[in-house]
Amino acid sequence: MSTYDKIAWLPLCAGLTGLGLVLSYIAMRRRGLGAGLRGAAWSLLPLAAYLTGAIEMFWKMGAAVGDFAKAFVFSAQVWAGIAVAGVSAVLFVVSGPLRRRRVKQGQGTQAVAAKTAAAPGGELASRNAPVATTASAGTPVKARRGKNAADDDDDLGDVEDILRRHGIT
Repeated sequence: MSTYDKIAWLPLCAGLTGLGLVLSYIAMRRRGLGAGLRGAAWSLLPLAAYLTGAIEMFWKMGAAVGDFAKAFVFSAQVWAGIAVAGVSAVLFVVSGPLRRRRVKQGQGTQAVAAKTAAAPGGELASRNAPVATTASAGTPVKARRGKNAADDDDDLGDVEDILRRHGIT
């Protein structure tokens, strides 16, 4: 027989409902009909919970939460897991600024390489930097070396095709 079965729920719920209705009547006399009706609504809930069997459900939920909390607080394995999760969180927090610093340093070296490639004379031009050539009409045309040139042409070709289909030239 569980602890739930040892409690006389009907008298307890009926007593709470009766006390609530008396207090609701007093509230209605002092603060008006709205306050009294709201109090009566709250007062009827314990009896409704008993009649629908919700009291037993709430009891079982409370017992389950209590058992979980008891096992949680007094378990060394759980506390070890919490410690590992804490170390993991600290590592995530610390790694964020370190990754940002590394990315900024990488961008700085790329910016220096781009500046030297754009220097007059072009002695230090990098391998993937744009090189100016002249077309037959004498206008400068940017040509790319390597596989990036093919990628850029394919992307522009797709865009031009979509624009042509929609009648935009």
